[in-house]
Amino acid sequence: MSPKETISDSEAAAYVEDVVRRSGTSFYWAMRRLPEPKRRAMYAIYAFCREVDDLADEPGALDDKITGLGLWRGEIERLYGEQPRNPVTMALAGPVEEFGLRKEDFRAVIDGMEMDAQPSIRIQDMAALTLYCDRVACAVGRLSVRVFGLDDEIGLALAFAQGQALQLTNILRDIDEDAGRDRLYVPKDLLVSYGIADDDLGAILRHPAFEKVCVTLGDVAANHFARADEWVAGCDREQVRPAVLMMEVYRQIFLKLRRRGWRDRSLSVGLGKWQKLWVAVRYGIF
Repeated sequence: MSPKETISDSEAAAYVEDVVRRSGTSFYWAMRRLPEPKRRAMYAIYAFCREVDDLADEPGALDDKITGLGLWRGEIERLYGEQPRNPVTMALAGPVEEFGLRKEDFRAVIDGMEMDAQPSIRIQDMAALTLYCDRVACAVGRLSVRVFGLDDEIGLALAFAQGQALQLTNILRDIDEDAGRDRLYVPKDLLVSYGIADDDLGAILRHPAFEKVCVTLGDVAANHFARADEWVAGCDREQVRPAVLMMEVYRQIFLKLRRRGWRDRSLSVGLGKWQKLWVAVRYGIF
């Protein structure tokens, strides 16, 4: 944490832009198209999410991760007390004032990272899964739509639908990778509804009915994509262009997952450089 007096506002802005650039995210160019105040706000939001996510995912003791996330909680409190000390929260200070970014959304992201920091993860039911997705994805959307300038009715609905769709896509794509880290985000009540009552993670993934579980969860994601499309249709396209790009990248991954199917998950699914470029051109980023 850098003391406030040792870094200027312009240095804080440069710091968060560097975080975004170094991350290699394909959404960097979408953010660059935004007017400067919105661009700087989105860089700062992304940098905050990147840093707390890295903290939750990096190797290390759980106590150290929880302590680190606790420090971020304190920094968010200082941000709203007009005393930020971290370059990221310093870069967020202007956007908080200009766009009315809400403290509870930053805190929700940290809550989600605390869930992800646990050495073993099991989700009990669909309500808990929805809450998890809300914290790690929808909350970021709620921050973003305020920067885009959407009114609360449309903005909050779009953030919810898109966040759920994107995070469920992540979960479906990473089932086996997550299992290797003793994580299962597929909820227990959904497993039980298909007759999968085993507690052993390997047995769950090998169960003949697990394919049907994934199909059902995919249907939930598809419904959220459809609802997000409906809300986007009522927006000024230029306002939500970065959100549309993100959604279309994830939609292509989701469609590839569905075409591959869930019986044999050994074939990894993602988008190559040229596929991402196609999406960017198709949706008017360049």
